[in-house]
Amino acid sequence: MNLHTHGFTRKLLHCAAVASLSLLPLYGQAATAEQPGQGVSVTPIFPSIAEEHFRGEVAIAGLRELGYEVKKPKETEYATMMVALSYGDADFTVHLWDKLHDTFYQKVGGDDTLVKAGDVIPGVLQGYLVDKKTADAHGIKSVADLKKPEIAKLFDSNGDGKADLTGCNPGWGCELMIDHHLKAYGLEKTVTHNRGSYFALMADTIQRYKQGESILYYTWVPQWIAGVLVEGQDVVWLEVPHTDLPDGNNDVNTSFNGKNLGFAVDEVKAVLNKEFAEENPAALKFLSLVQITTDDESAQNLKMQDGENSAKDIRRHAAEWVAAHREQFDTWIAASRAAAK
Repeated sequence: MNLHTHGFTRKLLHCAAVASLSLLPLYGQAATAEQPGQGVSVTPIFPSIAEEHFRGEVAIAGLRELGYEVKKPKETEYATMMVALSYGDADFTVHLWDKLHDTFYQKVGGDDTLVKAGDVIPGVLQGYLVDKKTADAHGIKSVADLKKPEIAKLFDSNGDGKADLTGCNPGWGCELMIDHHLKAYGLEKTVTHNRGSYFALMADTIQRYKQGESILYYTWVPQWIAGVLVEGQDVVWLEVPHTDLPDGNNDVNTSFNGKNLGFAVDEVKAVLNKEFAEENPAALKFLSLVQITTDDESAQNLKMQDGENSAKDIRRHAAEWVAAHREQFDTWIAASRAAAK
């Protein structure tokens, strides 16, 4: 071997050594008992409603403690979210309303392509409310009362003689429920379903209430609106004459505190891509255990309404929630580590 060839060989060996050293961190990230998710990247998917991101950030915090590398969440509408999960374009969400969004879930293959995990938020409600002052003055207790033109006119904000119902964004699922109810309860001639940007419409509705006007609106709990228009103090739930749901499954529970609200009392579920769930038992276990109360999410949403509404604020709220529930959180983490063994 001449000197030139020898020098070239030394350079080649040096480069190979450097390359192998640079790969060490990658191979050093094998899963451990403490961090079973080490070396696995995870893509969450959220709805575009910022008020629902808090619970997602709590879930992300747990997955990171388990060693997963969590990517920036994708954002889309609920139906598209299920499509992305079924195709593996995302790995999990904590935003499926079990009954309200069931059509979206089933259309992409349901349990064949996806896995539902535990109840992230149990006991979520939807329904129609009116201001208490108008309800008390005119004896309004049911949506059926809105069939009377003189009652409907009380909630007319644009002068067309029909009640204006602040409704639901297209693509959320609830807009289909409201349209179904208007038809089922004979309200199409006396009630207008105003849909568009829900929170902008509700800001106007709240402003009208503050000015002493009568208001009629759809909402759900958990959500910040329940902290601004307080049920029993500012507003009251309206009953429906009988349960009538689009899928015809009218045996589900639609009652809360003795009132039939017309919407199934629901649960928000975590949903995972089936292949991801099977390959990551620790993540599946954690997402089946993580749970937040409606009161906690409503309180966080109210902070957002009061100005703490940046992505950084939401992540901080999640970190504060984890710190306040550390003992419970640790039991979820421990059970998730055990599931990976």
